Amino acid sequence: MATVSAARGMRDFLPAEKARREYAFSVIRRVYRRFGFDEIETPVLENYDRLHSGLGGDNEKISFNVLKRGLGAEDLRAAADTDDLASLTDLGLRFDLTVPLARYYATHRAELPSVFRSVQIAPVWRAERPQKGRYRQFVQSDIDIIGEAGILAEIELIGATTEVLRELGITGTRVRINDRRLITGMLEAFGFAAEEFAGVLITIDKLDKIAAAGVIAELRERGVTASAIDALAAFLETEHADTAEFSAESIAARLPAGVAPEVIAELAQIGASTDSELVFDPFLVRGMGYYTGPIFEIEHADFGYALGGGGRYDGMIGRFLGQEVPAVGFSIGFERIVDLIEADAASAEDSLVLIYDRNVDPAALIALKNEVAASGTRVRLDKRAKNFRAVLERAAEAGYTAYATVTAETSGASDLDVKPLGAAE
Repeated sequence: MATVSAARGMRDFLPAEKARREYAFSVIRRVYRRFGFDEIETPVLENYDRLHSGLGGDNEKISFNVLKRGLGAEDLRAAADTDDLASLTDLGLRFDLTVPLARYYATHRAELPSVFRSVQIAPVWRAERPQKGRYRQFVQSDIDIIGEAGILAEIELIGATTEVLRELGITGTRVRINDRRLITGMLEAFGFAAEEFAGVLITIDKLDKIAAAGVIAELRERGVTASAIDALAAFLETEHADTAEFSAESIAARLPAGVAPEVIAELAQIGASTDSELVFDPFLVRGMGYYTGPIFEIEHADFGYALGGGGRYDGMIGRFLGQEVPAVGFSIGFERIVDLIEADAASAEDSLVLIYDRNVDPAALIALKNEVAASGTRVRLDKRAKNFRAVLERAAEAGYTAYATVTAETSGASDLDVKPLGAAE
């Protein structure tokens, strides 16, 4: 028999996995609501032109597009003749939540407060090659503050996000932070030409993967300003590791002399205004070209990848409105953090499996189930099987914490002998 499975890059979730995800959703929503963020919802589809307006970076190349309705053979031939396959589409699945948010704000600005704090937790789609840890459909969890030009927004986002991780029981994290203006200042100080910045940043962003020698070699292959490469190489040789101190002095010590002291002061103020552990990383780039100010990522000592990230993107919403609107966002890597949640935390609610004998009257069984459920306990009925231990194991896998056996003589909930799952009978 052929294997029946979900489409490549898509996943089904068994009850225990779904329970853990729903637990994470509930904690995220509760914490962000407590911090004054309002949840919104946007359509899964956006206009093709909006999704391919240059706001999404490389994600635009891997978006799922939707064919126009009523296409005929002539349309297909015309698109093939002109090599314009995009003419066949008018919609696409969202590849992130930031572009839809920018459109949402432009649409509803008159109905929203002057400083708008939003939460979006929803699936997105990217036509990537599926591989371990990389899916074509996955959930993003974003908070954004629109309309606040000062660093108050960054401080709020960092504090709320780290509180979510704390309440989910995820410890050992810290926030790496940098600023796009500092990166630009560094490149200028080294002597790179402005038109070389984008390509140089792509290479520098690989520093943690190919190390300093690899970065320098790739830049020489790119053929950018040789003297600037030499200056960067010398700087990488002397650049020292981060320290526990987060101050204007410690930040300036990790940069070429004279780079944007006012920006350094802003970062230092962010550090002084939050209880979160911050570390300055002068080579934190983040791939999206729309970032204009502070950028940040959540790192964990046990993992070689970020658990979340974000930054300021003041220029994006203005693309829709024709005027600048300050904006900054922070996204939790939901699919990564959900695997770090302890199973016990996700199944902390009172839950009971009633394992009943075959001769129990159905009406009496339902009455007993309703009595238990009325007390606020999650309850499930399972028929007793020859392999009793297997029944218990399946119940535990589904997130249940206790069980009780029901016989024909059981007259009500007070007769139940409730035992924790894992206790053998």
